[in-house]
Amino acid sequence: MRISPGKKRNKAIGTRNIELLAPAKDLECGRAAIDCGADALYVGADRYGAREAAGNSVEDIAALVEHAHRYWARVYVAINTLLFDDELEDAVQLIGELYAAGVDGIIIQDTGLLECALPPIPLIASTQMHNHTPEKVAFLDKVGLRRVILARELSLEEIRAIREAAPEVELECFVHGALCVSYSGQCYLSYALGGRSANRGQCAQPCRKTYSLVDAKGREIEAQRHLLSLKDMNLSPYLGEMLDAGVTSFKIEGRLKDITYVANVVAHYRAKLDEAMAERGLRRSSSGRSEPGFTPNPVKTFNRGYTDYFLHGRKDHIGSPDTPKMIGEAVGRVVRAEGNRITLNTTIELHPGDGLCYFDREGRLDGTVVNGVDGRTIVPEKPEGLRVGTIVFRNHDHEYLEQVRKSRHERHIGLALRALLTTDGLLLTGTDEDGVTAEAVLPGPFDPARDADRALENLRKQLSKTGDSAFEVTALEIDVEPAPFVPLSALNGLRRDLLEKLGAAREAKRPRETVSIIPDETPYPEDQLTYLGNVLNARAKAFYRRHGVEAIEPGAEAGGNLRDRKVMTTRYCLKHQMNLCPRYGGHSDYEEPLALVDDKGHRVELRFNCKRCEMEIYFAH
Repeated sequence: MRISPGKKRNKAIGTRNIELLAPAKDLECGRAAIDCGADALYVGADRYGAREAAGNSVEDIAALVEHAHRYWARVYVAINTLLFDDELEDAVQLIGELYAAGVDGIIIQDTGLLECALPPIPLIASTQMHNHTPEKVAFLDKVGLRRVILARELSLEEIRAIREAAPEVELECFVHGALCVSYSGQCYLSYALGGRSANRGQCAQPCRKTYSLVDAKGREIEAQRHLLSLKDMNLSPYLGEMLDAGVTSFKIEGRLKDITYVANVVAHYRAKLDEAMAERGLRRSSSGRSEPGFTPNPVKTFNRGYTDYFLHGRKDHIGSPDTPKMIGEAVGRVVRAEGNRITLNTTIELHPGDGLCYFDREGRLDGTVVNGVDGRTIVPEKPEGLRVGTIVFRNHDHEYLEQVRKSRHERHIGLALRALLTTDGLLLTGTDEDGVTAEAVLPGPFDPARDADRALENLRKQLSKTGDSAFEVTALEIDVEPAPFVPLSALNGLRRDLLEKLGAAREAKRPRETVSIIPDETPYPEDQLTYLGNVLNARAKAFYRRHGVEAIEPGAEAGGNLRDRKVMTTRYCLKHQMNLCPRYGGHSDYEEPLALVDDKGHRVELRFNCKRCEMEIYFAH
């Protein structure tokens, strides 16, 4: 496939616009993300999204589009599950409704959609398509996808190689949030264990469960720990390096997260990305200046501890085996426990309503709420388990989160106004920060004001007000002689008229893109596809056939038996995590193959592809 002739694909990499991309669980979260500085949002529709629990109606998405477009921000909708044959027509109809609602792009996984008659809307390759090699990304670029969402596991070096192979396509990278332990789109563990497919938006998150690790002789290496659970990603210190590597869009994970998480993390990344862009002379892809109303701190909202994952190669341990829940910030150690009063050796100021957590004697995470505070002594709701020596963490900073929740997030587009007295009346012209202009006239004639200074002050005061509009007056020039007497109601009407016209002018000039894809026969990088190719319908099969794939096995969700087959591929390695890998100085007396066994007796075997430095998981029973 290819983009229709005459369509200019992208600007040169050095002059491209840069995008901060935020998640939106719902309309409220989406508006908060825009107001805190996001250049774009991604949301789920009410069906066919890889986060089944984060669906939105077309009507709510349309309202979100309207709010985002005020600032020339964009809204992308995820239609990124694999589709059965009888779902394709409905998915195409849904995409048509979203296009009519003004959505700026559709995120897809199923290549069957590329064989359908879609509206001319830009298509984005979901990370579920396993976009991890230069060859794969270059192929997706050539067949017409406007953007590719890269695998989370990639290093800077790998991103640079992809950019070199596909110099024009937009590259979207995750920078913050939860990590899937498997390469996205290549995990079948949830489906194998319980019939809930991650590729169908129904992942049961078996990677966050407890497992025992045993060797080939049945010897227990670790008992009932969260051995596949990872820390969360935080790449905010490295945004400049990612810009230099060719990243276009910086994506925050979290379509199931609440409004405090979204506002906090977006505000944090807005400040960091602005700083990195300013150093490189780059500009963001939307308009306006955001004031979140609080000081962002990503430590304060949900995380499992942070890692830069593989951005700089394999180094630190990235697992979170003790718990898949948020531990938060270390507060201190219990030094006295008397009845319901607990004293801590801490310098952190605690408050009623704070949430505390700690590990009990069995290593299980427990928690309580603070009911009262007296210096370093607290009165917890549940003092049991808080023994002398227990290390305590705060996983809910009540005052901080309330501040985020109650803050008024504001975003304004800079506007320069000029008021000029003409023969036709009082002319008000406005030019916004993007160079969009509009004008409005209040017909005269006007009587000279008895108090010229007061009249001029009224002009300045009334024309500077912008109400609930998206604008903020940053410059005001008044050129009237003599100073006219103009009723306040007339001035307010003139200002409202100007702002309405400017809003309409901005919508007319808003950057937008339409893309029509024309089928071609660009060779796919492989000539055979197993169930790992995720082909679930006839049109997807036809797509790959036309691009040179000779043998195509149906996807796992077609009902194939996954026993003794690979259900996960990951760069996370338990040998490395547990210091058993000889390449990194570890050693082991355990006999392979190693296996994980859950509390229901399900067993998966671990195989280590040391040449590729990957761990593969095979379903046993």
